[in-house]
Amino acid sequence: MQEAKPLPNYLVQRYHGWKATSYAENRSWYRKLATDGQHPRAMVISCCDSRVNVISIFGADQGEFFIHRNVANLVPAYKPDGLEHGTSAAVEYAVEVLKVAHLIVLGHSNCGGVQGCLSMCNGDAPELEATDSFVGRWMDILRPRYEVVKDIEDPSEKLRALEKQAVMISLENLMTFPWLAEKVTSGELTLHGMWTDIGEGGLEYYNPSASAFLPL
Repeated sequence: MQEAKPLPNYLVQRYHGWKATSYAENRSWYRKLATDGQHPRAMVISCCDSRVNVISIFGADQGEFFIHRNVANLVPAYKPDGLEHGTSAAVEYAVEVLKVAHLIVLGHSNCGGVQGCLSMCNGDAPELEATDSFVGRWMDILRPRYEVVKDIEDPSEKLRALEKQAVMISLENLMTFPWLAEKVTSGELTLHGMWTDIGEGGLEYYNPSASAFLPL
């Protein structure tokens, strides 16, 4: 086995700074979180993109959100086939065990995963078509929605439109989980679709009645 290497110095320094300040000043709160367990108010499914900071956007406290991140904030349809399903497992745990009251799917601007889907659909990314491409096969979840945006001429508008379709198809797929759909129907759980503009700091929410994303 390869010998483990220490963290980069800047990360080590940041850790020690956090331990001496934020942790030291809130030690009792951290210990309470450790002993009492987690009781998040909401689950957030967001993109892996390093520019998307859910905690900052909503000013959340530690322990307030159960956060799951994946490429392009996608949720696959319910498929109990006995195989590995990380996102579905996270959803199951949040809904069935933690019993969150809200589930938020958060998309964002300039999403590389969604851009990959566009490139694949345009025939410009043969590497994503390969059966051994994990990204390509994951983006197959979104691929059917290319039909909705294919006639948009402006590349930036087309990308934004598909980013929002990623949120919408994830909301639809969430409702294929029977135990989740039951909680939505009973009012125990509310689904929310959001999209954030990284550069402008804007936040939009999906309004099912209008079938559109509106500024928050």
